Amino acid sequence: MRAIEQLKKELRVIANLRGAASLLHWDQETYMPSGGGAARAEQVALLESLAHERLVGDGIKIPLGDVVDMTNGVPDAGLSEESQKLVHEIWRDYYRAAALPGEFVEELSKTTSRAQQVWAESRKENSFSTFAPWLEKIIQLKNREIEYLGKKATPYDTLLDFYEPGMTSAEITRLFGEVRERLVPLVQKIKETGLDTEQQILKQHYDADKQWTFGLSVLQDMGYDLTCGRQDRSAHPFTINFHPTDVRITTRIDENDFLSGFSSTVHEGGHALYEQGLRTEWFGTPFGEAISFGIHESQSRLWENLVGLSKPFWKHYYPKLQKLFPENLSKVSLDRFYRAINTIKPSLIRVDADEATYNLHIMLRFEMERLIINDGLPVSALPKMWDDKMEEYLGIRPDRDANGVLQDVHWSFGGFGYFPTYALGNLYNVPIMSQARREIPGLDEQIAAGKLMGLRNWLKTKVHEVGRRKTASELIRDLTGEPLSAGPFMDYLEIKFAEIYHL
Repeated sequence: MRAIEQLKKELRVIANLRGAASLLHWDQETYMPSGGGAARAEQVALLESLAHERLVGDGIKIPLGDVVDMTNGVPDAGLSEESQKLVHEIWRDYYRAAALPGEFVEELSKTTSRAQQVWAESRKENSFSTFAPWLEKIIQLKNREIEYLGKKATPYDTLLDFYEPGMTSAEITRLFGEVRERLVPLVQKIKETGLDTEQQILKQHYDADKQWTFGLSVLQDMGYDLTCGRQDRSAHPFTINFHPTDVRITTRIDENDFLSGFSSTVHEGGHALYEQGLRTEWFGTPFGEAISFGIHESQSRLWENLVGLSKPFWKHYYPKLQKLFPENLSKVSLDRFYRAINTIKPSLIRVDADEATYNLHIMLRFEMERLIINDGLPVSALPKMWDDKMEEYLGIRPDRDANGVLQDVHWSFGGFGYFPTYALGNLYNVPIMSQARREIPGLDEQIAAGKLMGLRNWLKTKVHEVGRRKTASELIRDLTGEPLSAGPFMDYLEIKFAEIYHL
């Protein structure tokens, strides 16, 4: 139909504008000189404003009105099922964008772009008071955004819906409650064993260049196409995409902590495989975009934890690592190394947390975000509340704000509603991986042989290429035959760590 082709053409233009803005963001986080922050905020704001204007302009509005009821998003009954889903998703994006005035979009972009620079400086200087005025302004802007969009069950749900369509804070509260009920006793049991997992194995000096080489080799084995991507360094590892043929990742290397750099490389590689796995013919449209942030996170944490921390994976890669670092690892058995990388121990920093206690970090942030958005919790109260909740949830207290309330970049770019998707990714990835094992004969044997493309290709077909044809809950139900629950994830944790810690 001509209207749909017009929509696809215009959406590609918008995607290219956003891609240009994303390229400026990538440069800002990697190579831009520190003095360029103010000018960069203006540049990014202009591109995002132009993209917004086109999304709500006649180039979208007129052809969209030919195929969908603009009041409620109901598609023309004469369209195919696929086209009905496509135009409904386009309408959903249009409706959200049209509710936001152009000047508001520009103001939010300028504020968050500059705030990210201030956050980086504030964290470096351990000065929450420097960042606080910017955070207050961002919260005010997010409250205005909620008013423009209309409140859902709670104001926070309005923001959550952007990152995880169809999910509610009530459902997340239920799921997190199920996790907490079994996770807290598990962590306590592990602590009570007093088992020495020999963390010192990982805390020796590991040459940065050799770590980089090893990480890149694993990325390539995973299927990350370096002709359509690259890896650089940044303070906060991230993945960014401009097109399925240009998907970039960053990592950080700690010469005194092997697992930190390796985990971030594989984690971001999982995100990148998702973006490279999207179908190019749908670029710019909802069918060429990830289902949700939670499903995106399921892919990164599937590769990082379910593959990268598994015994089969290291059966193949550990001898290679020993050859790179013989002075550190030649006398360390695979079992000892495996136990070291799977240590469960509360830590201050979320991105360095183990796969069990990581979820407690997310619950803390989820609770605080709801208090900020729904109840108007003042910014001045955040540092102490953060520290108190860290002590309550994890039994440790930050020594400074840089290791507490200032540790994450998300609030600086206005990402309220983002954090829950990290833990949802853990709940999604276990049933996805279980289904992969059912459908790929000998998957663990393939992984133990260093053959990772079978899993990568299965994920590409079953998850990546789906685009936004389904919601996250629909994907999990259709893939596994079961609705999302905390049970499979907690079963996985309890079985794995009962073996490691002899519970």
